[in-house]
Amino acid sequence: MTEKAILSEIHSLPENLRLEVMQYISFLKNKYVNGSDQPVQKKRVFGMAKGKYEMSDDFDEPLDEFKPYM
Repeated sequence: MTEKAILSEIHSLPENLRLEVMQYISFLKNKYVNGSDQPVQKKRVFGMAKGKYEMSDDFDEPLDEFKPYM
């Protein structure tokens, strides 16, 4: 596809779809042109969720619903 044909297709789209095309172009440039083709993973930090979750003291105890089967 030539550049002229691509521009013609873009100009024939409604304004909201042109905006989506621009956002997709930005996404592709950020992914492949500005960096490598591999996504950058954030480094994991041990203990990052500390204090966010709380377990009850009887967590390992059998459930009452299963007592007839034991």
